[in-house]
Amino acid sequence: MSSVPSAKFFVNRGIVSSRTDLLNVLHPLEKQTVAYRYYRGHELVQHGMGWVERIVAEEPETSTFFTPLSICLNVDSFEHLEFETRPDQLLTYRLVQGDEAVVIDLAPGGVVVAGPPEPRQLEFDTSGYVQMELLGPDATEDE
Repeated sequence: MSSVPSAKFFVNRGIVSSRTDLLNVLHPLEKQTVAYRYYRGHELVQHGMGWVERIVAEEPETSTFFTPLSICLNVDSFEHLEFETRPDQLLTYRLVQGDEAVVIDLAPGGVVVAGPPEPRQLEFDTSGYVQMELLGPDATEDE
């Protein structure tokens, strides 16, 4: 039996702290639009939506920043990352440093995601359609 510890194992949720794991978990966000919320303690300080331009590691001269135009994530800015799969099968990411945290949600199509979506009935707008009935070869218009 080997004395080398095995790699950690995560399914749909987890807490990662190694630089490699942080990069791998965050990689799908690169070149995507995300909604972000910045918390200090339990207080929401800032929120917005932006484009993830870069995700870097081992670049101490590169800061992490969030703006509506561009987001750059340096994984070395954070102690750890918590991730969880939402009911819509997208991930929520929580980057933590001390008592500060940034929560990131993928915002497909530029839609701001404030939390898990509420279940709702599918809607179909029929106002632009005309209903027509086709008569078979034996049918008459009087039927």
